[in-house]
Amino acid sequence: MIANSEMKSIGEIFKNKRKEMNLSLKEAENATSIRTTYLQSIEEGDLSKLISPVYAQGFMRQYAAFLGIDGDKIVRENPDFFMRNEAQEFSYGIGTMEIRGNPGSGVKWFPNALWVMATGVVLLIAWYFARLLEVV
Repeated sequence: MIANSEMKSIGEIFKNKRKEMNLSLKEAENATSIRTTYLQSIEEGDLSKLISPVYAQGFMRQYAAFLGIDGDKIVRENPDFFMRNEAQEFSYGIGTMEIRGNPGSGVKWFPNALWVMATGVVLLIAWYFARLLEVV
């Protein structure tokens, strides 16, 4: 993994460029749609505060593009910067790969069956009255 000093020096490049452009972190946040806390993490060279290595790469590229820095070059030349073992959490519930059925999938046929049966009953009654009144 890269030494902390290298991470901090890359972060300083971002910070100096932003200050050179006379921009606040809030202005950078508004322009890039990256939260201020994540921009600060990039400038401090502490990517462990970012969501994941994939987000770290994307945020750095986007922030670099905004500042006019070659973000692709930084990512390409420092692959270890984005290597971090992620602890995988597999809990059940919303947002997991748990197989859940559609809440109404088993009941959708029932209203249709009722309509078909009601139509059949109405036709049967109409036929009966037609026979009774000797229309047919």
